[in-house]
Amino acid sequence: MVPAMAIASPFVFDPEVLHEVTRSTVGVPREEMAQTIAARVAEHYPGHVEPPSGWIFSCAGGCLYSFTVLHASLTEYLLIFGTPVGTRGHTGRHTAAIWDFVIDGELWYFDESNPLEREVHGAGDAYHLPAGQSQGLAIPERAWVLEYARGFIPGLLPFGLADAINSALDYRTAYRTLAIYSKFYLPYLGRLASGRARLG
Repeated sequence: MVPAMAIASPFVFDPEVLHEVTRSTVGVPREEMAQTIAARVAEHYPGHVEPPSGWIFSCAGGCLYSFTVLHASLTEYLLIFGTPVGTRGHTGRHTAAIWDFVIDGELWYFDESNPLEREVHGAGDAYHLPAGQSQGLAIPERAWVLEYARGFIPGLLPFGLADAINSALDYRTAYRTLAIYSKFYLPYLGRLASGRARLG
């Protein structure tokens, strides 16, 4: 009998590991939050995490918050997002699955199949939005979140850029968003072409 062989995951990150890292950072001062999370994730995934390099506005699905990217490839991204003043809107309906790990504050969600009730996720909690599904989202006061997406990541860019271009007319934010992803993608595509990087 031939023993079963383990199949290597094509993805770099494990949501369970990211959840544990996030839970270990609950209570860290906000000024140290992004650097602490990046360092702790990098301990598990050396060579795959960049240190935070500044915050960028995001206008997406009616929500306004700031984000900083830790990793981006064709099939995964890892970023920290949040707002100190609250926001609300639509998660979008994506071909990628998304996990949100709450570091600080609260996220509220409601589903179109049950619009009379809300889900509340606080610091240390994890939230999963499967590919092809969508929900209403609110940050009632403030929240800071480690977000992980797994799927065809370039397909998320239209959602991430549409509000900035079409309603907020914030072309600087749209440009900065494209620039930060290009900063991650172009070296990654070079490594992929040379065989020095896997798809994730």
